[in-house]
Amino acid sequence: AALNPWDVMLCVSGTAIACENALVVAIICYSPALRTPMFVLVGSLATADLLAGLGLILNFVFQYVIRSETVSLLTVGFLVASFAASVSSLLAITVDRYLSLYNALTYYSERTVLCIHTMLAGAWGVSLCLGLLPVLGWNCLHDRASCSVVRPLTKSNVTLLSASFFLIFLIMLHLYIEICKIVCRHAHQIALQQHFLTASHYVATKKGVSTLAIILGIFGASWLPFAIYCVVGDPDYPSVYTYATLLPATYNSMINPIIYAYRNQEIQRSMWVLFCGCFQAKVSFRSRSPSDV
Repeated sequence: AALNPWDVMLCVSGTAIACENALVVAIICYSPALRTPMFVLVGSLATADLLAGLGLILNFVFQYVIRSETVSLLTVGFLVASFAASVSSLLAITVDRYLSLYNALTYYSERTVLCIHTMLAGAWGVSLCLGLLPVLGWNCLHDRASCSVVRPLTKSNVTLLSASFFLIFLIMLHLYIEICKIVCRHAHQIALQQHFLTASHYVATKKGVSTLAIILGIFGASWLPFAIYCVVGDPDYPSVYTYATLLPATYNSMINPIIYAYRNQEIQRSMWVLFCGCFQAKVSFRSRSPSDV
């Protein structure tokens, strides 16, 4: 079959995603110091995005090399589970940031570690179940009328996935609004203690709120078009519409390592050790707290 340029772009996107996130996973596994709940969550996100990137590559290979309905179901289920785990890990990171501010005094406790591990177990469990649904029979291979814009997923299947995404997005929006309120309240309390709000406090608060807005904005801009199109789109529409909304969604997995990993100075220090074999003492690194954005 002739190569579809959209499939090529998805494969290229998957390759970039896999390479970026494989480096993050290697750094976290290589560095014993990166074992805190925050880095466990970042590692979960990187692992999910790594699997999603590999899934895009495998989907391209099997689509043009091994054309099989069974393989198609397996690759689609693999992609659904991987992207669902990625979105769920983003939600877990948001919850962790909220808890680190709301319960700052008790955050570093065994209860928090248990909570993080429980969230991740639930997120990956649900994601795996969503990925298995097409494989276990919830597909349109034998009923073309029930197909969605993402074959071989059914309309009811993509509706469930889209509804789950909208729910996660609303929860993240609510939590980020609460985080902004806490950040602004902390800045106001500092101002009362010092009898005035310094320019540095104002700039830091504004920067923190802006960063949160950018993070949520990137997430929404990446996934919302595809989630909406899955609900309102018709399988008879040109496939270019599906590709045009799906490709930006993959970019979120490409941007995640930059936002949540490479900006973290502990990971930057581990990269120095990993690639240079030694740490440059003259380079100053500041340990970041889980609430840093």
